Amino acid sequence: MKNTILIAGGGIGGLAAALACSRVGASVALFERAAEFSEVGAGIQLGPNVMKVLHAWGLQSALAAVIALPQRLQVCSASSAAELGVLRLGDVMLARYGSPYATIHRADLHALLLAALKDSDVQLTLDSEVSGFVQDSDGIMLHLNAGRQVRGDVLVGADGLSSRVRQQLLGDGAPVVTGHLAYRALVAQSSLPERLRSQQITVWLGSQMHVVQYPVRGGEWLNVVVIVEGHRHDAADDWDHSANAADLRHHLADACSPLQELVQAIDSWSLWSLRVRPPMRGPHEQAQGRVALLGDAAHPMLPYLAQGAGMAIEDAFELSRSLASASTAGLSQYAAMRWQRNARVQARALRNGRIFHASGPLRWGRDAAMKLLGESLLDLPWLYAA
Repeated sequence: MKNTILIAGGGIGGLAAALACSRVGASVALFERAAEFSEVGAGIQLGPNVMKVLHAWGLQSALAAVIALPQRLQVCSASSAAELGVLRLGDVMLARYGSPYATIHRADLHALLLAALKDSDVQLTLDSEVSGFVQDSDGIMLHLNAGRQVRGDVLVGADGLSSRVRQQLLGDGAPVVTGHLAYRALVAQSSLPERLRSQQITVWLGSQMHVVQYPVRGGEWLNVVVIVEGHRHDAADDWDHSANAADLRHHLADACSPLQELVQAIDSWSLWSLRVRPPMRGPHEQAQGRVALLGDAAHPMLPYLAQGAGMAIEDAFELSRSLASASTAGLSQYAAMRWQRNARVQARALRNGRIFHASGPLRWGRDAAMKLLGESLLDLPWLYAA
């Protein structure tokens, strides 16, 4: 008899979990609180560890139509524009890890996962907000808005940073406001002066700030993210704000000319207040009983390792494997397999934030080490080879 998997949340993590579990023979029902499927945000970097999973799900052709494949990742000083280090991507990354390093628009990844699900038996239900659940030895009852109830064998909380499933399961309160603000923009490369267009990933490191830019949508668009720290923004809805371009330019007043020119060429910016939880402390934060957490519901992380979406996709892959091999008891296996890796990525992202935004002696040491060791510092075999 098939397991019935109930999934709360229709973002990238929820869709990935639905696709993965359906591929191993589970009966899957996904519930999304919004009236339509959509994805806000901008770009995502997909390391070889993530591309490997997406390829295993047969999404090569769909991905090829929308990704960009940068040939290098370049780290530069935000103040002087000097190159500090380079990580070769392209064929080098493919040969090293068996999968490429890609960049993609978040909405494109969401859309291709949704398209794959529409060719499956997964039940997708909109306007369905989770209000709670009850689990017992026979299964789990999911409570939805308007008094609706749905019964299944397993509940997957993929309902994001402010997860209701997490709050009932762990009761550990809201994520912490970090005081870091992310300004995000997408711009057609054709609208930029030739000198500002780019087909590579560039990371600009400055004091209490950094900037990341890379191509998406086959290289036709440029994704730009500016993160500044030392500011607070306590709004509940991260994306429902119109950031002031002039304010951002003020933050970058001391940046080098090429970086200032890029920011000044973009008029429209979305503002995102970064919130986070401490690194996971045990498997109980990944799953308990018949309830599993996935993605930001389990392990929200700062974007300083570019692996937030990647860890959600890895979660989905391991969840499906664990359930296929051990039925509902597989949630314990899932939690044991995932929590330490997720905790390591969370901790490394926090550490990277301190290094990226360093000033004084720490910055000088960082820059010297980057120039001396370059690729060996930027490459992450422990992450990409998984």
